[in-house]
Amino acid sequence: MSNPTPWQPWQTGQGVPQPWQGHSAPSMLASHADRERAVDVLRAGYGEGRLEHAEFEKRVARAYGARTVGELALLVADLPQGPVPVNQPPPPAVPATFLPAVPPTNGKAVGAMVCGLLTLVTAGLTGLPAVILGHSARSEMQRTGERGEGLAMTGLVLGWLSVAGWALIITVLIAAGLASS
Repeated sequence: MSNPTPWQPWQTGQGVPQPWQGHSAPSMLASHADRERAVDVLRAGYGEGRLEHAEFEKRVARAYGARTVGELALLVADLPQGPVPVNQPPPPAVPATFLPAVPPTNGKAVGAMVCGLLTLVTAGLTGLPAVILGHSARSEMQRTGERGEGLAMTGLVLGWLSVAGWALIITVLIAAGLASS
């Protein structure tokens, strides 16, 4: 009766997965490519913080000095052979129908901003509609809870600047007309 040999990482007969997919025979001589694959696994383990520097250096030296595939398998047996998946939190269990609804944007606020921007193109003719729409939108938004405060304010500011510009031009024209008579 022979003594049973202890399990080695390259043996797959006991239902244990093979930790390093080198050649099938542990006594087969290792190639340069086999050594490089083992060193790559060691580098990944060191990069992930699984090995300390001294242990990493020692294992790399042993990998380059290994003669068989079995020796290489023992060096990387306690390290994962590929990327380890990161557990991500599950998506929220609340269906979208039960999430709070986002209030719509007020249409008058959008109109106020458009009229305010058009004051630059229309020489200020859309300034008065921008002011009227902006004030109307702000009062509606306070009452209904709609969004668009920034749009309404943009329309108001540009509209009032246009109205003030026209008021200044008309005042200067009137003053020039009175001065020349």
